Amino acid sequence: MQSSDLTYSRNVFLPLTDVCHNRCAYCIFRESVKDGCVMKEEDVVNTLAKGALFGCTEALFTFGERPEQEAGFLEHIKKTGYDSVLDYCYSMSLKAIETGLLPHTNAGILDYNELSKLKEVNASMGLMLETTKNIAAHKNSPGKKPAVRIDMMEDAGKLRIPFTTGLLLGIGEDMSDREESLEVISSLHKRYGHIQEVIIQNFCPKPGTGMEKWPVLSTDEICETIRLAGEILPGDISIQIPPNLTDASYLIDCGVNDLGGVSPVTIDYVNPEHPWPAIDELKKLAKNRVLKERLCIYQKYIDKGWYPNGLGHLIERLNKDIHNRSDK
Repeated sequence: MQSSDLTYSRNVFLPLTDVCHNRCAYCIFRESVKDGCVMKEEDVVNTLAKGALFGCTEALFTFGERPEQEAGFLEHIKKTGYDSVLDYCYSMSLKAIETGLLPHTNAGILDYNELSKLKEVNASMGLMLETTKNIAAHKNSPGKKPAVRIDMMEDAGKLRIPFTTGLLLGIGEDMSDREESLEVISSLHKRYGHIQEVIIQNFCPKPGTGMEKWPVLSTDEICETIRLAGEILPGDISIQIPPNLTDASYLIDCGVNDLGGVSPVTIDYVNPEHPWPAIDELKKLAKNRVLKERLCIYQKYIDKGWYPNGLGHLIERLNKDIHNRSDK
């Protein structure tokens, strides 16, 4: 039974690099290897500190997939003192914990050992499935092969990592493909119980990409997909929409119970043209629903102890902080 509460988390978005081995036809996040392609450690630390001042509880680390496979990138990452972007992410996750924020990493495709390593310093992790259909937009993106992404999601389940995934709507799939994608996610969760939330995200065309003139989905079709998710997914998985990308005030009533991470400090680097709504705006979107702040690791996984040994005290403190905020 889906909760009547509407939840969200307060985060900082930290793109450690925008270099990526994939070449998705709709993406503007990816950049070529060049000076400044790795976020400086001092900028990471300053952003974390600012996030803590603004009451953020989550450090969202993201970067392009397998950037080391791009010519010249290793030279730039080694200038930071690290051998790989994953080593850099591990170290910056420790910085986040020291600052009082819980790391959540979206790193693209990782193997079992890499997931296991990052699990040591992350409260939760994520990977968008996007779609189980082989689409033209992904033809130059080896990491977007559905089987590869499903295998990683299964590894996360084996490792008991609280996990976020989702669909990207309107990139060449249809409703039957979305149904298949949701069935795959449901099956994985029934086996491992690790899917916290599923994002139903609409594609937004970007100027300068191969899909800049691609048609966008109507809110009615997005609503239909949200309702389909509610029918297929187990009731303990939250259904999330990004409140900055579409008409959230309309879609919330379609079966949404989470608004994801929003930031009072950083922009949405994947969709920079769409600013995050302020917390007061989220309250208006919630209408008669109870808006509740949450951590990036859901309470049921806290109760199960699905987090690194070193995060227990921080999770307890942050839970108290958001509870005190909700009482005001």
